[in-house]
Amino acid sequence: MVRFSRAIWVRAGLFTLAGVVLALLAPVVGRYAPASATLDLGQDAVATILQIIATAMLTVTTFSVTAMVSSLTGAAGTTTPRAVTLLAEDRTTQTALATFLGAFAFAIVGIVALATQYYDETARIVLFVGTLVVIVVVVVTLLRWIAHLVRFGRHSDVLDRVEERACAVVTQYRRQPRSGGAAEVPVPAGAVAVTAGSAGFVTHVDVGRLQRWAGDGGHRVHVRSLPGALIGSASVIAHVVTDEPGDGSEDVARAVRAAFAVERHRTYEQDPRLGVVALGEVASRALSPATNDPGSAIDALASLHRVLESYLGEATDAEMRAAAVEHDRVHVPVVTLDQLLDDAFVPIGRDGAALVEVMVWLQHVIEMLLRLAQGPDAQALRDLSLDAEERAVAATTSERDVAKVRRAARAARAARAEPS
Repeated sequence: MVRFSRAIWVRAGLFTLAGVVLALLAPVVGRYAPASATLDLGQDAVATILQIIATAMLTVTTFSVTAMVSSLTGAAGTTTPRAVTLLAEDRTTQTALATFLGAFAFAIVGIVALATQYYDETARIVLFVGTLVVIVVVVVTLLRWIAHLVRFGRHSDVLDRVEERACAVVTQYRRQPRSGGAAEVPVPAGAVAVTAGSAGFVTHVDVGRLQRWAGDGGHRVHVRSLPGALIGSASVIAHVVTDEPGDGSEDVARAVRAAFAVERHRTYEQDPRLGVVALGEVASRALSPATNDPGSAIDALASLHRVLESYLGEATDAEMRAAAVEHDRVHVPVVTLDQLLDDAFVPIGRDGAALVEVMVWLQHVIEMLLRLAQGPDAQALRDLSLDAEERAVAATTSERDVAKVRRAARAARAARAEPS
């Protein structure tokens, strides 16, 4: 439902419908207008204004769509294609396009209604007032749209959008890492393996639905494929332990598959790794020989630091209550920090190994994260620091640069989380 509401055609359709309704409601509103409400309008004054609006809005809408497509194409080429969906969901852009399209529909319907004598004298006055309101709305929207275009789709804008979505998803994941499910346990012998039946990316797992089905039938479900996983039709997405040996495996498979959404492309909603992957790709693209922009890669490192801090942040009492087990018959694995670190920093360590400023910043980010991490998370960060140091030493010819990286790496691995 959330993804549906973010689709550009939804808002455009609603605004277009509003424009049509506004034009057709003029006679109805006119019935309630006071008898003294009169206005001396020229013979074709309203029609002329509506024709101007229709012509202008068609031009402006075409220009706006072209500008949006150019921004999306540019962002995909200079940052990452994974950011294009976030740009397409931009509310300011969608509202501007929808407003221009709604004004165009209002003008066209108004012109047709005037030509067919749909309006009486009072309704024409109401239509004229409505036209003035539409003009004001269009002018304000156009000014906002022009100001928005200055930044829309630029590198910093894309980076901010990806970071914001990644932080939101990671924070939500920290609050409910298993979506209310129970912790992962070894799968008992004799469990029924359920295959996907289709190929693609897992985009959603409905743990609540699995719980209801498992509770009704006395089953236990062990989820094997999390959102973001690439699966084939023969990939195992879950194991089911049933109390009834006679249960049909086809019925079990059908019920379990219904709780898994498999699509062609990954989506951000339930996938905490996708935002991290996208930020890593932005940094990697900036470090390519064709771009050679270490500064943008460092900006991406700063964004990754903030996202991973969201993951490592100490859970509040409310978050701990939210993470309580609600679906005790569904066992769900979790995304580990080690996986997020691989998604985020391995491409940067590979592509930026020869750039001392990037590798020093990478070690600095690791140091800051180590001040929050404990246990296996801290060890994963130290392993990453060592790997990044080895890559930098192997790719760097300057002894001075090597010394800088080694010094930063030692400082990073020496960092410890302060006791709370």
